[in-house]
Amino acid sequence: MLPLVLASGSPYRRELLKRLGLPFSCVAPDTDETPLYGENAVDLTQRLALAKAQALATTWSNHLIIGSDQVLMLNGHPVSKPGDHAAAFAQLRSTSGNTVQFFTALCLLNSHSGRYQVAVEPFEVVFRDLTDEQIERYLLHEKPYDCAGSFKAEGLGITLFHALRGEDPNSLIGLPLIRLCDMLVREGITLP
Repeated sequence: MLPLVLASGSPYRRELLKRLGLPFSCVAPDTDETPLYGENAVDLTQRLALAKAQALATTWSNHLIIGSDQVLMLNGHPVSKPGDHAAAFAQLRSTSGNTVQFFTALCLLNSHSGRYQVAVEPFEVVFRDLTDEQIERYLLHEKPYDCAGSFKAEGLGITLFHALRGEDPNSLIGLPLIRLCDMLVREGITLP
């Protein structure tokens, strides 16, 4: 089995990958994440997931490298990580009562052979109608300022939702584990 490397600095992706019980290294790639002119969410996330994996391929030349990227879309526009309380409040205010789409791309690159697999997992979140007080209480409790959409689905953020729609709830957090398992099996890794 080739050793695994997660091309990410995300603590959320690292925690998800630990669930598989496989040893892995974690390295944040230096990747320009600027969207190309006219690039849609699916193309953007696929390109960036592959670019993140490829950014480590020279240094980690005999590994299976996992790259992932995620875009949140609200009313056809990308929504970034808020960074602070005011921006998070505004994001949750705009998602209240609405449905948002997440597109999470995954790439598994065999840096020895050059083969790679890429997939995009769509996921929808339907938000409850939230009052300003509910939003404020949530933000003060969880402080999700480094999370796209200003929530942590694996935490108290679940209370903000009316419904979740998708094949793999892990993709909402940033790493589609079900699809990753399929990719790893195709690379000869036995799970569980």
